[in-house]
Amino acid sequence: MLVSDFDFHLPEDRIALRPVSPRDRAKMLVVPAGGAFEDRIVAELPAFLRAGDALVVNDTKVVPARLDGVRRRETGDGAHIEALLLKREAPDAWRAFAKPGKRLAVRDRIRFGEGANVCLLGSLDATVAEKHDGGEVTLRFDLSGPDLDSAVAAAGVMPLPPYIAGKRATDERDRADYQTIYAREEGAVAAPTAGLHFTPALFRKIDAAGVSRQTVTLHVGAGTFLPMKAEDTRDHKMHAERGEVDEATARALNATKASGGRIVAVGTTSLRLLESAADEGGVIHPFRGETDIFITPGYRFRAVDILMTNFHLPRSTLFMLVSAFAGLDRMKSAYAHAIGSGYRFYSYGDASLLFRAS
Repeated sequence: MLVSDFDFHLPEDRIALRPVSPRDRAKMLVVPAGGAFEDRIVAELPAFLRAGDALVVNDTKVVPARLDGVRRRETGDGAHIEALLLKREAPDAWRAFAKPGKRLAVRDRIRFGEGANVCLLGSLDATVAEKHDGGEVTLRFDLSGPDLDSAVAAAGVMPLPPYIAGKRATDERDRADYQTIYAREEGAVAAPTAGLHFTPALFRKIDAAGVSRQTVTLHVGAGTFLPMKAEDTRDHKMHAERGEVDEATARALNATKASGGRIVAVGTTSLRLLESAADEGGVIHPFRGETDIFITPGYRFRAVDILMTNFHLPRSTLFMLVSAFAGLDRMKSAYAHAIGSGYRFYSYGDASLLFRAS
């Protein structure tokens, strides 16, 4: 299919720059497999679930992955360098997108967080170990393991998507706002944004409805921000992301399906991981590794029955995924309804609840 098939016009004022408060008061557009759309709020989610269903959330935790630094050479040039950490490659090394990457050379030293309170260190130093295509570099830090994690947490800022960061500065509120309340496993550089809507009160309602909760981990990469450069979807290569479905979770989800319950994925990240872990017969297996699954219309879903997700960018892989799940014409109509009804889009925006087309 052509990427242009997934285009639509979104007015700039529909892009949310802050989340609503409390989180579960966000709007939720319910898109059944057939029939009229329903305008609800996230707090009403339990009304659309049944006892015996399983809600699957992604517990990845966003790393404050955007670092500002200064290149330190013997010439003392002091060029400003911005780095976005992309993927942990070793206890002391991250692959990162560096800006301006062309001006960096292997063995260059960069000091991040100078003048900031980086734990008790005052700075965070790294060496450019390798250069890669597209402005990416491997940074080898002077710290390792938990010490490096603590230093990055102190020096870094939350890596808000460009459509937010380009309109306002990241601030301290984003450290809480851009993190789910159940985030546990550090490693993401983008939030699983459907999960941002959940509150302890909403979880209590879901539990009371007899819906089980299961947890998977998929560390969301910066590839989620990248525009598609191909004109045909067949020519696009997805970035791989690390994920895990443990044995107990796989067993519980298979039992849910066997007893007639439905699997409800919170976010496209949970869905992509579950679909990666499922075999042709729909049995979910333990999974640990990388997935680069790319879901477009024509894909036959194996595991997930219902998807809760935010509203996505035009021409994006995520809009392609929801179009595969609920139907392209159906999703174009749903998005037109959302735009006309004042829904807020993207990471800090409202939610949709999609029922699988077939």
